[in-house]
Amino acid sequence: MIVVVAKIKAKAGEEGKVEKALRDVLPKVREEEGTLSYTLSKSQSDPTTLLVLEKYKDMDAFVFHSSTQYLAEMFAEIVPVLDGDLSVELFDEIA
Repeated sequence: MIVVVAKIKAKAGEEGKVEKALRDVLPKVREEEGTLSYTLSKSQSDPTTLLVLEKYKDMDAFVFHSSTQYLAEMFAEIVPVLDGDLSVELFDEIA
């Protein structure tokens, strides 16, 4: 199982736009074959910081997800209003 942790920091005042874009793709991602879970969380201490926690059946499912048109469109929308780089780390679930 592949676990993905994506940390996203919006520019001040742009967090609503970033959150909406991420919320808009949630239903599509959750319907992808091989997606086990896909959740969006907001930092309690910094409302401009969002965390996406994703679980996929295997690497093929993650690769499929990463290549979808709606994900590319969402990134094109949010990248200009991010504060720094998007942080994405992949893990293998071990227990």
